[in-house]
Amino acid sequence: MKLESNLINTEKRTIISENEDTGKRNKTRCFLSSRVKQIKPSGIRRFFDMASRVEGVISLGVGEPDFVTPWSIRDAAIGFLQKGNTSYTEAAGLLELRKEISCYMKSHFQVEYSPDSEIIVTVGGSQALDISLRTILNSGDEVIIIEPSYLAYAPLVTLAGGLPVSLETTRGTNFKLQPEHLKQAINTNTKALILCSPNNPTGSYLNQDELEEISKIIIEHDLLVISDEIYAELTYDEPFCSIASISQMRERTIIISGFSKGFAMTGWRLGFICSPDHFCQTMLKVHHNTMICAPSITQYAAIEALKNGQQYVEEMKTSYRKRRAYVVDSLNEMGLECHLPGGAFYVFPSIRNTGLTSEQFAENLLIQEKVAVVPGNVFGEGGEGHIRCSYASSMEALREAMKRMKQFVGNLQSVK
Repeated sequence: MKLESNLINTEKRTIISENEDTGKRNKTRCFLSSRVKQIKPSGIRRFFDMASRVEGVISLGVGEPDFVTPWSIRDAAIGFLQKGNTSYTEAAGLLELRKEISCYMKSHFQVEYSPDSEIIVTVGGSQALDISLRTILNSGDEVIIIEPSYLAYAPLVTLAGGLPVSLETTRGTNFKLQPEHLKQAINTNTKALILCSPNNPTGSYLNQDELEEISKIIIEHDLLVISDEIYAELTYDEPFCSIASISQMRERTIIISGFSKGFAMTGWRLGFICSPDHFCQTMLKVHHNTMICAPSITQYAAIEALKNGQQYVEEMKTSYRKRRAYVVDSLNEMGLECHLPGGAFYVFPSIRNTGLTSEQFAENLLIQEKVAVVPGNVFGEGGEGHIRCSYASSMEALREAMKRMKQFVGNLQSVK
């Protein structure tokens, strides 16, 4: 068979070939994964791109600390670079780091995991989520996602072959998961629940009593929990409680966490998983074959963060607490109803009384007042009628942003 031509486009490859007996014939194949094609482009990315083209913009959209990684952590990484420690580590991560993570989780959050077999160091929390879902899901398994939610949950479930099931929360309950609603969402195909507390984008936090009620349902229906605890260091009114610390929940919980938010290490891309041995050892198969190991220099930096970084965490928390109070008060004063979030560094005010959709509000605010916020609908249908504002910015920037937003809302009201 002689190949006459080869015609390729982005989705399909068409091969036209000539055969002595059959003449010309066409064959068309799709080279893109059907799962990947289901994934919608990031809604939040569009607004970041828009904001990047506006001169003089104040961004309240980015979900990362405005603090620079503490110098002692950076200095530790530099020192290890100078020593030439640039090789691969164990797939699960440096044992010294896993020991520090184990001690940290026990002393701060009252959950205990073996550094030898129950902790994996990953390339950020996102990779930890990815390998967790790929480890537990079979085709058709359903995963309940509490909305409004972090953008990547549903796509990662889909890519792992599962079916994401949205469970909406409302402003009336400060966006907290209600046990009776969880019961209604469970069926025979339900395998897991993704729990994020403190929550992105709402900042809502589930305390121990609330987690105990949810745990009863999880146990009754024999489900797993993937507990995204990336904001565990950033709770302001109550100590953080991990659902894995609740009776009978450790064996059915996979904890996802990392260093990005609490230690201001977003660009270092380092996360970790804590889970029972049989989960971790299976996840290592996925981790090793896709990533080999997390970057060694970042791991050395994380050791320093856990050993000596707590004072910086407390300093950031103190600053965030002041900013939280200022932003919530300012939004309520201008007529945008906003609950006081229990953690993270986001507020999620309602903009329903303006008569605009979330996207209209965010776009017009950006164009008219040069303030970038994220429309709530990108976090799921339950987020419509709200916007996400990050208060991980300087007080000077927040004051100016609130001033501009107040003017924008006032202009909208004068037009009515």
